Amino acid sequence: MARHVVLGKGPVGTAVAAHLVGLGHDVVVVSRSGAPVAAPSPVSAGTGTSHAGAVEHVAADATDTARIASLAVGAVSIINAASPAYDQWPALWPTLHAAAMGAAERSGAVLVTAGNLYGYGEGSGVMTEATPLRSTERKGAVRAQMWRDALARHEAGTIRATEVRASDYIGPGTLGPAHAGERLFAPLLQGKAVHPVGDPTQPHSWTYLQDFAAALVAAAGLELAWGHAWHAPTNEPLTFGELARRCAAEAGLPAPKVSPVPPVVVRAIGLVVPAMRE
Repeated sequence: MARHVVLGKGPVGTAVAAHLVGLGHDVVVVSRSGAPVAAPSPVSAGTGTSHAGAVEHVAADATDTARIASLAVGAVSIINAASPAYDQWPALWPTLHAAAMGAAERSGAVLVTAGNLYGYGEGSGVMTEATPLRSTERKGAVRAQMWRDALARHEAGTIRATEVRASDYIGPGTLGPAHAGERLFAPLLQGKAVHPVGDPTQPHSWTYLQDFAAALVAAAGLELAWGHAWHAPTNEPLTFGELARRCAAEAGLPAPKVSPVPPVVVRAIGLVVPAMRE
């Protein structure tokens, strides 16, 4: 089978690596530490694959174009699933993305970027792949420019590039500060109230993490996908409250109390926690 390079070992990178391994591919996972992480068991994804591929974890600086390019020699794709700190996107993403594009150009690997919805901007309504990237907020502007830069190089013929965008994700491996991660499930499974950040009555799209991973992998291998941005398959919108109640029902638990963190508390925490402030 083929060889792929995955930048980042967070929830998305880990899910992508597991999906590739389940398809029989070999994967090089690049992170600062190079330490392996626990991942979901690989599955064959219905392909009839009788053996799993191998995963190699490598410590490397994702902004080092030459190093990433050397790791990608002979690779089918570079899947950029890196995840800079939320409050550091404007400072870190341009350099990371430039390195990934440079590595794709030097190695010939297809560049697949794990994207999100920030680039569309406030007031976009129902978002599709045809929705203009018009965000004026600094994180959204950074994400929008990343795609414009990749598309420009693709159209110039120096790289082959695509991007797959997802909403907030849910599913095995969704950890850390994710809205549908520990913030939801830890108190829910203890029978306690859940305290989301934001309006729990606002309809919201949730992308199943394994669907996001599968879409990124599919885009890497499908020539028709290159030169375009895509949305990962995503379920119908649910409010946070509806999501919490469905999860409680699946666990055989009573519907939890949903009490959002008051804005004044969010602002107070933001005084000492940069990510919350952002």
